[in-house]
Amino acid sequence: MKLIVGGAYQGKTAYVMKKYNIRPEEIINGEDVEMCRTAEFKCIDSYHLFVKRLLENGSDPVEITEKILNNSPGIIIIMNEIGNGIIPIEKSERIWREQVGKAGCFLAGRADSVERIVCGQAVLIKG
Repeated sequence: MKLIVGGAYQGKTAYVMKKYNIRPEEIINGEDVEMCRTAEFKCIDSYHLFVKRLLENGSDPVEITEKILNNSPGIIIIMNEIGNGIIPIEKSERIWREQVGKAGCFLAGRADSVERIVCGQAVLIKG
């Protein structure tokens, strides 16, 4: 499994498509994907939004993330870094931010490689 992280609009998806030769139809957006369909794709983009949906449905993001990795060990996960900046006023937003961090830590621990994308350029963190 590979984890790609970075801020919003930093070129993460374009980087993955070019480096790993992934076509757009092989990528599913975390905002839309259903758990049962994750194994059908090579890449999940916007994983932070998938975590948000899991929380809204009362699911444990780390538990679901572990299931996804067990079913798709070669998957590429793209996730925005959302833990920087001003702490949200809304409790639900703070919980979401914390859970994205926990899922990210879990993913990084299991990943073969972790790359951070800044301005379209990769910085290797692990691997």
